[in-house]
Order: sequence, then structure tokens, then C-alpha cells
Amino acid sequence: MSKEELKNKLTPLQYHVTQENGTEPPHHNEYDQQFNEGIYVDIISGKPLFSSKDKYDAGCGWPSFSKPIDGPEVTEHFDESHGMRRTEVRSKTANSHLGHVFPDGPGPDGLRYCINSAALRFIPKEKLQEEGYSEYVSHF
Repeated sequence: MSKEELKNKLTPLQYHVTQENGTEPPHHNEYDQQFNEGIYVDIISGKPLFSSKDKYDAGCGWPSFSKPIDGPEVTEHFDESHGMRRTEVRSKTANSHLGHVFPDGPGPDGLRYCINSAALRFIPKEKLQEEGYSEYVSHF
């Protein structure tokens, strides 16, 4: 999609986060405290990114996941913006900025994917088949 098409499709916050490497305010976003069963997909491409089964409350103010649902769709990039050294995560298909991954999470890999709600769309498990994600029904 062109920048103009994206501006028409996305809210100003969604555009800022995904296209301008922005960050939404902590604790004031759609999915930080949502723990319903389902999957989180890229707001632009619709590609599955994370599962509610891997979501946890890290207390950071953004949705946090221990791992991606489909590893190759979440790519990692070195980020030195804002005077910090971090690992940015982006969606492979849409090249959208999602957030960052940190080495302070739970599980065997010890990772915390700190993701902006504005980069995501949630598909409840009850609507997976209807929305075209039937291959994830058995995930729950």
C-alpha cells in the first residue's frame, strides 16, 4: 500500500506507530490488559503475530508476549534511537514497526516482546474460522 492508502486505512496513532516507528502511551492502549483467548495479527497485512496463550502482564504498560506465534513473520533489527540500544521488532510482510524485544521475559527463552496495541488487531478464538484463521482454531 502507498503511504496515502495507509493514512486512509489506519488511525493517526496506528500510522504513527507502524510507519513512523512511534510508541503509544503506556497503560492507555487497547490490548495491555486484555487477556481473552485469540490471536493478534498485523493491523496492515493481517498476518498472525502473537497468541493470547503467550501473552502475560509484564507491568510495562504495553501488551507483552513470550514469543511470536509464527517466528518468521516477526523480524528483529538493531535500534539505537532515543539514546538506547534495543532490538526493534517489525512484521516481515508489511514491514510495520511493532515494538521491541527485551531479554527479561518468562519462559525458556527469557524474552519479552513489548508490542504496541496500535500495530495489532485481535481475533477472538470464536471468530478465527469466520475471519480466515481456521488453522489456529486447534491452538486453543
